[in-house]
Amino acid sequence: MSTQLERGAARPVLEDVGPGVEWFSVGLRVLIGWVFLSAGLGKLLGGFTAQGYLANVDPASPLSGLYGAMAASPTVIAVVDVAVPVGQVMIGLGLITGTLLRLAAFFGALQATAFYFGNWDMSGAYEVLMGFATSELIYVAVFLAVAAMAAGRTYGLDASIERYEVDGEPLVEKYPRLRYVLG
Repeated sequence: MSTQLERGAARPVLEDVGPGVEWFSVGLRVLIGWVFLSAGLGKLLGGFTAQGYLANVDPASPLSGLYGAMAASPTVIAVVDVAVPVGQVMIGLGLITGTLLRLAAFFGALQATAFYFGNWDMSGAYEVLMGFATSELIYVAVFLAVAAMAAGRTYGLDASIERYEVDGEPLVEKYPRLRYVLG
């Protein structure tokens, strides 16, 4: 294992901890991808509408006013009713296949954050202590971890996309900003 010196102390470098981390990142990526893919497909096939959810957000939520305004707008509901399930399917597919992984993880974290504030329940001392770390917040952490580990490069299509050559040059070298969405 390589070490990196920082103020005289040696510490392990994350990228050198071995293949176990790569396999863990693949498993984590596929697992959270499956959760979102199945949730999205369930909504697409089950007659989903966000109107009731948005209209009944706890008034204590910092975003309750925004969610209430969204629920009151038929146009916004029509957009959300398509964007949420289609977004979940796309996020799930991106994670499972390791395609545009960081982009998928970003939108997954964004959607999980919106659900976190929508499922707000901080009405009492117990809820404040226990309600802070909800499944939605855990999803946000997993999405950020998967993106940070560049989990799409291990048994994912992002590795092939990064090596794809344009004018004899690898895609990510020709267009370095793609590194922000691939990984």
